[in-house]
Amino acid sequence: MIVRIMGEGQVALADSHFAELNKLDDELLAEMESSDGPGFRATLQALLARVRELGTPLPDDSLEPSELILPSPDATLEEVRAMLRDGGLIPG
Repeated sequence: MIVRIMGEGQVALADSHFAELNKLDDELLAEMESSDGPGFRATLQALLARVRELGTPLPDDSLEPSELILPSPDATLEEVRAMLRDGGLIPG
């Protein structure tokens, strides 16, 4: 799956990693629902860091259709809330 982190670029990410990422996504959703700003910020950073670690960066001049778009590291709680799908940022 091709994943875009807004403001950074794209990575190719194997579907086998989504169970782990969904745990972080669930934490992020819970923190958003409780308006836990510090928890939200820490979990967003952890989620994006894990995507960067597990994914293979695509070349900067490559422009593939992104199947999943994640917020930038400095996105606000309100910006991320606007990006949510049913059950979080990550499907599944």
